[in-house]
Amino acid sequence: MVEKTIELTGISANSVEEAVQLAISRAGVTIEGIHTAHVEDIAAMVEANRVVRWRVRVKVTFQVKDELHE
Repeated sequence: MVEKTIELTGISANSVEEAVQLAISRAGVTIEGIHTAHVEDIAAMVEANRVVRWRVRVKVTFQVKDELHE
């Protein structure tokens, strides 16, 4: 089996969890079989002394298909 890991960034005004979910959901549109997500970094974007957005860096892993293309 071969797996591939890629790095994604998710941003949400609501929560860290939503930022992670948005990154995974969006990647899932074109990538099948994501099975692991590792949150590497969490940052809060601040304006006027208030947290306005959450940004997360996520590494997601999925299995590379064994099919050969002709």
